[in-house]
Amino acid sequence: MINVGHELDQGLKSLHLPTMREYYRSEADLARQESLTYEQYLFELINHECEIRKQKRIARLLQESKLPLEKNLDVFDRKRLPAKINSLVEHLLEGSFLDRRENVLAFGNPGSGKTHILCAIALELVQQGRRILFIPCTVLVQNLLVAKRDLALVKALKKLAKYDALIIDDIGYVQQSREEMEVLFTLLANSYEQRSIMLTSNLPFSKWEQIFKDPMTTAAAIDRIVHHSIILELNLPSYRLEQSKNSRGRITK
Repeated sequence: MINVGHELDQGLKSLHLPTMREYYRSEADLARQESLTYEQYLFELINHECEIRKQKRIARLLQESKLPLEKNLDVFDRKRLPAKINSLVEHLLEGSFLDRRENVLAFGNPGSGKTHILCAIALELVQQGRRILFIPCTVLVQNLLVAKRDLALVKALKKLAKYDALIIDDIGYVQQSREEMEVLFTLLANSYEQRSIMLTSNLPFSKWEQIFKDPMTTAAAIDRIVHHSIILELNLPSYRLEQSKNSRGRITK
């Protein structure tokens, strides 16, 4: 006589359906209690499997993204943003800009919330199943330089190409050497119309020659970045400075 439970366990194991294997008995008991149809029972079982897989995938994407989890929408004061910027943020949260390979450029003074708002948007997009990588510009450039030295730059660029978007934080914060500029430009050129670049900078375009060293390369870099882009100009006072002043005010009171 066939041991149905044993055979189900083995079959679900071989099909790599661990959640269905874990829940099929309890769901069967519930189905009998609630007089569910076979189809309803199967739907509930499959729904469990899909939901657990979704949760695990999002957890993997979050870990892979290297996004700072504390920089989320819950702790970002959007009341500080002008109405136009808030409207753009809502648009970006939909995620359709990734399908169009549009870039997102956040400009502003230090402490204005550039990094926070891009990370907050990215965290929401990861919840939608998008693959995103957050990386400081200095770290990115050094990684590319090492890859170039090891004759593995093409491989490194292909690895970065698997993401829907790269968040390059603080481009131009540290002045680039010509060799650093070359690998950064190579990445931007390779990403053009292939995936979204999300970057922050405290340097306006008029000063990007400090990054790319010559007018021709600077113009080419800006042309690739600006084409198909959404620009967030965060001309706001430093959020950290405001918090510090508020904190001192409470202490003196």
